[in-house]
Amino acid sequence: MLILWLGAATCFSQSSKPAETKQEQFSEHFAKAQEFLRQRRPDLAIPELEAAVRAEPEHVDAQGNLGVLLFFQNKFADAIPHLKAAVEGQPKLSKIQGLLGIAEARTLDLDDARKDLEAAFPSIQDEKFKVQAGLELVGVYTREGDLAEAVPVISALQKEAPENPEVMYAAYRTYAELQSQAMLSLALTAPDSAQMHEMLAHEEIKRGQTNEAVAEFRKALAINANLPGGHFDLAELLKTSQNPAVKKEAQREYRAALAQNPMDARAERRLGEIDAGFGNTKQAFEEYSEAVRMQPDDADANLDLAMMLIQMGQREKALPLLEKVVQEDPTIALAHLRLSQLYRRKGMTKESDREVQLYKKYTDLKTKLTASYKELQVQPHDIHPEDDEAKAAGK
Repeated sequence: MLILWLGAATCFSQSSKPAETKQEQFSEHFAKAQEFLRQRRPDLAIPELEAAVRAEPEHVDAQGNLGVLLFFQNKFADAIPHLKAAVEGQPKLSKIQGLLGIAEARTLDLDDARKDLEAAFPSIQDEKFKVQAGLELVGVYTREGDLAEAVPVISALQKEAPENPEVMYAAYRTYAELQSQAMLSLALTAPDSAQMHEMLAHEEIKRGQTNEAVAEFRKALAINANLPGGHFDLAELLKTSQNPAVKKEAQREYRAALAQNPMDARAERRLGEIDAGFGNTKQAFEEYSEAVRMQPDDADANLDLAMMLIQMGQREKALPLLEKVVQEDPTIALAHLRLSQLYRRKGMTKESDREVQLYKKYTDLKTKLTASYKELQVQPHDIHPEDDEAKAAGK
């Protein structure tokens, strides 16, 4: 680690020569420090570098190296003046300035930490250190209550290291805090608004309180019948019920969503799902076909239509749709399974075997993901029909 950082300092600028005796003192101590570092003895190199910077305070190499060594010994307050001197001597040292910002953050000098980390972060090339500096900058924003500024840094980190768990957690915390702030602001400024009831509905969904969520969506739509997305969100909850009366209410809400947005392919697909469940095959086929017409490249819409065609015995028409599905979204396991069956019927054994393997691969992946999220899942309650709910509320 030390060699890496010191290597980055080899092109630091040199100061003009001081008096000969000072130069000789500097050269002697600096040479000893380098030798100790080659021996991996930073404890012995630090006193030599301290003597070197006393002899020649403007020497960027010596200041930078001393600051780095002190930083990695967690002596952040001692490291700051030396790192700062190096950056002032050569401002484009992004890694050194990043270390300076981190040290300032660790000593709670948040204003200077923010300034130095903001300046250094965009120019840091090393992925590991960029993540460290970025997370530290997010931490500074969080402590200062300036979460909106953290969002672009989080986005940059997600692009830089999308599988880094620290980055994922920082994103979760940042967006969760932003959500809490937004909820509080809405509650204070517009407590009786449609949006307030809509927000409460989503919070009830998280807790598995389905009937309470339905009630909040209904309150929101009573205030504003044209609430964007409101009818669809309500229908999504109603659709989960096993009660036929509630299913029919869901159909009405999906149609209301389509009245607001005639190109809402998701609402059209959901109507197809409900009609298919009711055994209305012809109606479901028309609704699935319309959804594909609206969104020709939507993998889910194509899968729904293909499954309906298979049910209707029109396998030849289903085949190209399934091939399109796995091209658009290879992770849909069911599409691979159905495609393998159609290939098998056509005698395309090699292609069928390939699709079976892909089906197993994505099924296993889904199983693992389901297990990972199991503890986070809240089982929703079944939904009462609207009339029953009204009676219950009156008790």
